[in-house]
Amino acid sequence: MLDYFKNDHFAYGAGCELKEISDGFAMAVLTVEKRHLNAGGVCQGGAIFTLADLAFAGAVNSHGQLSFSVNSNISIFSSAKEGDVLTAVARETVNHPKIPFCEVNITNQDGNLIATFTGQAYRKNVPFPPTN
Repeated sequence: MLDYFKNDHFAYGAGCELKEISDGFAMAVLTVEKRHLNAGGVCQGGAIFTLADLAFAGAVNSHGQLSFSVNSNISIFSSAKEGDVLTAVARETVNHPKIPFCEVNITNQDGNLIATFTGQAYRKNVPFPPTN
């Protein structure tokens, strides 16, 4: 299943990588590079969101049914800087058959909380990964 997510060209092109998936759980990482910095010199919020969204996708798709985000929100508490290694840990808190809910915590290499992401998905009646 991990290899399938390499088809997420946006997230992988941005430097995000899914490292682990298990039942209702996923972990993704991103090393903040110069290309991730905004004009203020810190990691752009969209890069943090993309990392969290990739972990979210891993967690909600872990049950073998194709799931897509229908709602997501992020709160950023602290800046990340160039060289920081961000880890997004997603845990599905509601494994509903159609509308699962997931929480993702993003921390840096020191374990400091950078952001929290929440998301809801819609589960389709399609196997994941797709067989076509």
